[in-house]
Amino acid sequence: MAAPHFLKQALLLRACFHTYKHFTVRAVTARPRLWCSAAITPPSEKPNGNRLNYVNNTLNLRRDDYSSSSVRLDDEPEYRKWKDKEDEILNDIEPILLLTKEILHSPRYMDGGRLTVEDEKMVVEKLLAYHPHSEDKMGCGLESIMVDRHPQFRHSRCLFVVRTDGGWIDFSYQKCLREYVRANYPAHAERFIREHLKRGSS
Repeated sequence: MAAPHFLKQALLLRACFHTYKHFTVRAVTARPRLWCSAAITPPSEKPNGNRLNYVNNTLNLRRDDYSSSSVRLDDEPEYRKWKDKEDEILNDIEPILLLTKEILHSPRYMDGGRLTVEDEKMVVEKLLAYHPHSEDKMGCGLESIMVDRHPQFRHSRCLFVVRTDGGWIDFSYQKCLREYVRANYPAHAERFIREHLKRGSS
């Protein structure tokens, strides 16, 4: 009686082991099924470097397409006309602008120093003559042009009119330049002043 019982137990154990083995193998080897094969694009086989090059090339292509299809600003006639006039004004005022900055910022003139005859002539003709209050600045008469510390901003230097009666008063070369541009280039003066000449003091 023991033998049939043992055989029955052995068969039952083998069936359980076979079912367990079959279940675990299927669980390990089974691959998830996609709902739609077109829904997910398989990963590229290209290395990361090639993928990066592809992105860069695509961006460059789009940038080139945009630049070729869009209107270039410097090709517009009005803009080109403005740039030509801007260059003309800059070339015109450059000599007096460079001279003024050299006078104010170089050690060629110490505080309280009077300008040489050549420098004074240039400053009077190209700057002071165009100041909106030039007559008031010169008062009873012009004796010389001096460079010294600004009366309010002691860390900066400016130009002064020295009058024949011994009095002296500062004037802004920026204000003189703005009036010079307005007098000689009225059609383009305000735009040029807005872009190149900051506001002066007096």
